[in-house]
Amino acid sequence: MSVPVTGARAAQNRPVVCTRSRPTSRTEVLAVAVPVAVMLAVGLWGLDRGGMWRDEAVTFQVARRTVPQIWRLLHGVDAVHGLYYLVMHAVLAVRPGEVVLRLPSVCAAAAAAGLVAALGVRLARPRVGLWAGLLYAVTPLAGHYAQEGRSYALVAAGAAGATLLLVRALDGGTGRMWWAPGGGTGRTRWAPRVGVGRVRWAPGGGSGRMWWAYGGVVAATCLLHELAVLVLCAHAITLALLRAPGAVWRRWTRAAGAAVAVLLPLALQSRRQSRQVGWLPVPDWESAERLLRGFTAGPEGAVFWGCVTLMAVGLLAGRSTAVTAPVMLAPPAVLMLFSQVMPLYHERYVLYALAGAPLLIAAGADLVVRRLAVLTGRSSRSRTVTAAGVLAVALVFVQLLPLHRYYRTLAHRPDNLAAVSALAAGEVRPGDPVLFLPALGRRAALTYPDGFRGVRDLALKAPGARSGTLYGREVGPRELQRRLARVDRLWVFAQRYALRSRWFPVDPTERLKLVAVEERFTPRWERERSGVTLRLYVRRPAADAGGFPPSGGPPGPDGPPAPDG
Repeated sequence: MSVPVTGARAAQNRPVVCTRSRPTSRTEVLAVAVPVAVMLAVGLWGLDRGGMWRDEAVTFQVARRTVPQIWRLLHGVDAVHGLYYLVMHAVLAVRPGEVVLRLPSVCAAAAAAGLVAALGVRLARPRVGLWAGLLYAVTPLAGHYAQEGRSYALVAAGAAGATLLLVRALDGGTGRMWWAPGGGTGRTRWAPRVGVGRVRWAPGGGSGRMWWAYGGVVAATCLLHELAVLVLCAHAITLALLRAPGAVWRRWTRAAGAAVAVLLPLALQSRRQSRQVGWLPVPDWESAERLLRGFTAGPEGAVFWGCVTLMAVGLLAGRSTAVTAPVMLAPPAVLMLFSQVMPLYHERYVLYALAGAPLLIAAGADLVVRRLAVLTGRSSRSRTVTAAGVLAVALVFVQLLPLHRYYRTLAHRPDNLAAVSALAAGEVRPGDPVLFLPALGRRAALTYPDGFRGVRDLALKAPGARSGTLYGREVGPRELQRRLARVDRLWVFAQRYALRSRWFPVDPTERLKLVAVEERFTPRWERERSGVTLRLYVRRPAADAGGFPPSGGPPGPDGPPAPDG
């Protein structure tokens, strides 16, 4: 006859279960909502800069192609941005424009700020989440990419969301809201040897649905940019620091493995397109320092050193450190080390690691407050303390206002294609022959075609959309020679480096362009705008090498009008 197991013996065979379940408080909701609103306001401020730079221009002109045209392009170039282009294709179908181009990044940055706050609420307490979310919102680096028509802000939001889902899966339950701390039921407590917090493990490794949601978010984020896969390194370190049991490791491995399997075809295709990042340098200690300064709310002075100090204190904050420190440190460190062999590092590729920095800073500030409260015998949970932290973040933002303003100017970006198009509209007439040196200089004409309306592109064979390329397919050297032989005046839009004697293009058509303008034509007039030089060339007389008159003056009756002012 079997005897039921009861009493102390039964307790030994059961996990210690936390049955507390409570609704999410108004404080927790505000701790998440306020950073979202602030980041949204910061992102919308100065969103219309009056011009796109080269990377945004690529997004703009590719996303307006048809889906089959985008798919064809991805087989030759930019496969890493394929999903983002398809998303933007749907967005720009509503209304193509610069502001609409950047709106998804603004919304993603606002979501990232909210997710950072939610992590702080769940890992620590509402004020930590509030402070961390606000710090994220006022960090200039976050604001910079919030106003960029590229995928990096979306990747940052996805990585933050994946990290929050990981924490939820490790907790083994949910609250009434998805960020609610300690709101689940039926969770096993397990105290790690790292930090001072207690981690609650679910029997069997947590909810299967939560792990698959985690894997799905990681996969989608990696499809937006494949280097987001490095967030898995951070999450693996988190599990190691928390001494996760085998059931948790198995579920995480399955979810992460599924995400990597989804990413693998994209990684193989983009590996064949690695020449696109051939310009990236090998990162050094200065690269690491610049990234650290970018990750703090203030890149220099007292704000920077205060943030660094609080980060160091935050490393002692207990349970949250096992989550936040790997998120901030692991992806940049792994990418920088790998880039010593094959350079792939750029700060924008690890923007998602920024989420860990404000969480560490806020956790450090919270720890300082609690220690001071112990020494003084006062409560550390008053609203005055929370308000003081919010005021400190506001003062940091005020101090950084000049930097934020500069980030919203055209001068902050490498170039301004709207200015190049305006220059063309003022000088080049319909029917005039034009050369772009090199072919990627055609991006200004593709993004702002009004300034180039009616011009004759001598080297163009097939437009980009029809040829499955970014900037179009050009004719061969022989055909270009025939076309050049029929013109006596020629406008050349040249990138600044293309006119330097050290530049020697590999493509034969590009070499012919360079030789033709140097040996068969003579420059008569030039103007430079936003890194692009516009020159008027006339055919060189057989016995006269010609000269180069001072810049800005008209070349004669057939030349462009003299500039104003």
